[in-house]
Amino acid sequence: MNQHEASPRRRPSAKRRAKKQALWTLGAAAAVILLCIACLPRLLFQGTIPVADSASVAALPARAEETAGSVPEETPEPEKEPEPVVETIRFSATGDDLIHSPIYKQAQRRATGTEKYSFDYCYEHIAPFYAQQDVNWINQETLCNDKLEPSSYPCFSTPGDCARALYRAGVRVFSLSNNHSYDKGAGGIASSMAHWAAMPDDVVSMGFYNLETYDDYVYQTVNGVTIGYLSYTEMTNGLPTPSGSEYGVVYLDQRDVIEKQITDMRPNCDVLVVSCHWGVEGSHTVTDAQRETAQWLADQGADLIIGTHPHVTQTAQWLTGANENKSFVAYSLGNFINAQDMPDNMIGAILDVTFQKTTAADGTVTMEIQNPVLHPVITQYEPHYANIRVCLYKDYTDELGAAHGNFALSRASIEQVLNGSIDSEFLSLE
Repeated sequence: MNQHEASPRRRPSAKRRAKKQALWTLGAAAAVILLCIACLPRLLFQGTIPVADSASVAALPARAEETAGSVPEETPEPEKEPEPVVETIRFSATGDDLIHSPIYKQAQRRATGTEKYSFDYCYEHIAPFYAQQDVNWINQETLCNDKLEPSSYPCFSTPGDCARALYRAGVRVFSLSNNHSYDKGAGGIASSMAHWAAMPDDVVSMGFYNLETYDDYVYQTVNGVTIGYLSYTEMTNGLPTPSGSEYGVVYLDQRDVIEKQITDMRPNCDVLVVSCHWGVEGSHTVTDAQRETAQWLADQGADLIIGTHPHVTQTAQWLTGANENKSFVAYSLGNFINAQDMPDNMIGAILDVTFQKTTAADGTVTMEIQNPVLHPVITQYEPHYANIRVCLYKDYTDELGAAHGNFALSRASIEQVLNGSIDSEFLSLE
């Protein structure tokens, strides 16, 4: 071989090539690490690491489990049951408005302006109590009218201005059936009915019925509660139904008529109020006839039974009717205002009761009579029957009692009468 020829180059062994490749790989990795270290301060300074935006996420294909169906909706809350509708009425009932001659003669002397008689003085102390009620009922013992001359016991006729004063005091419901309804014959009935027909539209009166049909039904709706009214008397002082009159009273012993009237009215009212002029004058004792009649009326469906006529107070009680219905009876409210001459005749009571009507979501209606209370009232006058007026017992003083016209009337003596005639459960002296 020529010594000047180049010797052939030897190929690196496999071991050397692997070592060289590893060095290149380590160098590349080191470069990447150095690059990341160089970028890290910028990322920390910006406070965030970039993430895919919402548009990019939305563009990604859905997972299989998401494409299988939509996301379940939230279960709605069940609808609340409708609340029952509750409607209430505060109702008062007042005893005998008994207008003797000293009362209307004083009213005539006080008159000014267009009215011939001014009775406002008689009732002004009761008006604030009436203002607290939704409905005020009264037994108008004497015939109110604008045609006949005024007259006193035994056959009464009362100026219509008396009823207008009661209206201003707050009374809207007048019961007319009593032992004095026939005092002035057919003319008295006609004059009285004409008077009540001319009163304001919100006045309700009952007690004179068409003697052929007996269907003169009277209703009153207040606060969503409908009240039906009926009015009966035990007697008319021996006076027969006046000849030629188309209208008259219904006696308490005409049970066939009463039963039909209640049957006709009961479906049309929420509350049925029945007034009964009954009992023995001057007696605090409830008769067997009163109790039996009250129970019979409860059995027919009467809700509230209001007793008048004795001119003194009698007790009250709950009754259970034949259909398990609850009824309430006040056997006698006594006098409201009068010019009689016995101490017990000066003491009366106003019944205060609440009617509650509850209408359920399905339309079912239930009625309750709640919290019956008797508030005593006193007729006050000075010697010679001067300044006759009525006031609540809670406002009465021994000084007023000492100045009473015909006798002393102390609070102690009044409470003795009340506690002896009215069950304490229903009596309020406050």
